[in-house]
Amino acid sequence: MAGRYKGDLAWSAVTPKSDYLNRRQLILSAGAAATVGVTGGPALASIATVPSRYSTDETPNTWDEITSYNNFYEFGTDKEDPKRNAGRLTIDPWAVQIDGLVERPGSYDFGDIVAGVQMEERIYRLRCVEAWSMVVPWVGFELKDLLDRVGVQPSARYVAFETLARPDEMPGLRYPVLDWPYREGLRLDEAMHPLTILATGIYGEALPNQNGAPLRLVVPWKYGFKSIKSIVRITLTADEPPASWNMAQPNEYGFYSNVNPEVDHPRWSQATERRIGGGLFAGRQPTLMFNGYADEVAGLYAGMDLAKFY
Repeated sequence: MAGRYKGDLAWSAVTPKSDYLNRRQLILSAGAAATVGVTGGPALASIATVPSRYSTDETPNTWDEITSYNNFYEFGTDKEDPKRNAGRLTIDPWAVQIDGLVERPGSYDFGDIVAGVQMEERIYRLRCVEAWSMVVPWVGFELKDLLDRVGVQPSARYVAFETLARPDEMPGLRYPVLDWPYREGLRLDEAMHPLTILATGIYGEALPNQNGAPLRLVVPWKYGFKSIKSIVRITLTADEPPASWNMAQPNEYGFYSNVNPEVDHPRWSQATERRIGGGLFAGRQPTLMFNGYADEVAGLYAGMDLAKFY
């Protein structure tokens, strides 16, 4: 099935060989920490040298496409605004508050969060609710690894996330597009699924500010707005947490926000999608259920009405 991940996929098979050979080698061996050669950027942990078995077999979008066409309303509502405005964001130092129903709550330095985790390069499709998509070679680690380290209490059922809100560096916060700060949430079993990662980079490079530096969520079977950027807080809760777009327009954006071509957005169809970078005359392609990961995640929603719990 198109869009499904498969194992034994080499980088040279999905991206031009010259780009593959020239991409920056951040880490020489697993388990060692190093500083990325990006001004002001925090340290990254080791990156696995073997491709992840979760990677899609689709060709990734280019670096320029991935970093120039973004939704990050804290920097503006036009797709080009984040790249233009995000350079002022300070990402070092960076800490994430982890609290709620956890055994070891506290403020964790970004470097401590990524130290010792198993980084992988995962090629996932990013599917946006506006019916466009791109394929991104993320660098990251499973969210489960972090949650296991802080200790999830038995009463926890959801994971809530919160984005940085720094008006002097994020000009979009001056406008009441949403109830800032940006918030998102997952059910605990979704958060613990091996497909769910915290990304720290793309194409073997540190994550650019406009893509959610230094730490963002990636949930490949959900619409892109669920993959909250520039995370500063993670909270384990017993109750369903607020989610920004769901709060703003609940008739358009459900809490689950799973990619489902059978449930249209009220203002447009979700049955097909347009690949960014495909050219002016490129045809649209069918949207896959759960973004192509139905075999892996459909069981999470067994017995649920996916038109009601959209």
